[in-house]
Amino acid sequence: MLTPLHERLAAELARREAVGTRRRLPAPPGPGLVDFSSNDYLGLSRHPRVRAAVAESAQLPAGSTGSRLLTGNSAAAEALETRLAQFHGTEAALLFNSGYTANLGFFSAVPRRGDTILYDEASHASVKEGIRASFATAWSFRHNDLQDLERKLSRATGAVFVAVEALYSMDGDMAPLTELAAFCGPRGLHLVVDEAHSNGVYGPGGEGLVSALQLESEVFARILTFGKALGSQGAAVAGPAVLRDYLLSFSRPFIYTTALPPATIAGLAAAYELLPGLHAERAQLLALSEQLVATLNAVSGLRVPATSHIIHPVFFPGHPGPAHVRAVAAAAQTAGFDVRAIVSPTVPVGTERLRLIVHSYNTAAEIAGLAAVLGKEV
Repeated sequence: MLTPLHERLAAELARREAVGTRRRLPAPPGPGLVDFSSNDYLGLSRHPRVRAAVAESAQLPAGSTGSRLLTGNSAAAEALETRLAQFHGTEAALLFNSGYTANLGFFSAVPRRGDTILYDEASHASVKEGIRASFATAWSFRHNDLQDLERKLSRATGAVFVAVEALYSMDGDMAPLTELAAFCGPRGLHLVVDEAHSNGVYGPGGEGLVSALQLESEVFARILTFGKALGSQGAAVAGPAVLRDYLLSFSRPFIYTTALPPATIAGLAAAYELLPGLHAERAQLLALSEQLVATLNAVSGLRVPATSHIIHPVFFPGHPGPAHVRAVAAAAQTAGFDVRAIVSPTVPVGTERLRLIVHSYNTAAEIAGLAAVLGKEV
């Protein structure tokens, strides 16, 4: 029997269906598709040493058996946190189960009533969810706009946190971290940088964009996600030792969550051992990224922002709307390329796009082949 709640839920789904924004689980990618969609930038999810480390962990329990504060702590988890702090140039690090819970865990716990959070409007949903769970006052500022940030700062009280992403997940552009650090430092603001999509890719050993720009001492906290270039899952909040201790006592997403399983810890430890030596893979990734932008922008009817890095939104100015980008994505998949459409509400209405991701294991020929397929759909 349908209740009013059933009817309300069905009506909301029908409204999404009518405008082409209802979400459904995609079909698993078929065998042999060329990957232009996954976040596995360096191919570490399939690296033999990472897979071997996960396989060797089979002798350990399949699960962690509890939260870190009860039975889920381990010497391996603590060793990984020590490695993370050393590698990323911070005093300490604390593991979380995902980038989402790390952002939720930081922003819901550290900014308190009377404090202020100023966040880039393009920040990830997990940042915004953490802010909603905080008692701090929060205002967004226009994307990468320091003048608007300064205007919003005039209303700030208490401890002030400025939240940005090093590399933005939908547009693929970078935050002006050097300018932000210069802005925040003299004013006593606490800069928080989400390195989800830059961790492993930038810096001499893949330490991230903050380290590549030598800004470690200028950033209060970094969110280091492992589901992208590290090819695994989980995340860490890296920063001063007092921050780690505070999160242990006050971050509910950390306190009340079952810890990462031993197999994941083992895989992450192996990935971090490999990361400093992946110079050729990072160089290939960045070179292919530039080539994809140039190749697609040479196709009439396609537009890729010149500011995108690794993550490349592809717009069809003459054919706006979710139906068209979904049709193009389906045509690309039929032609052998794993390409996905991104539509509202993930991105604003009118900015629907394909979201192409380049990997170190892609090739110039694959980029040319993809461009030819997309050119036929313009």
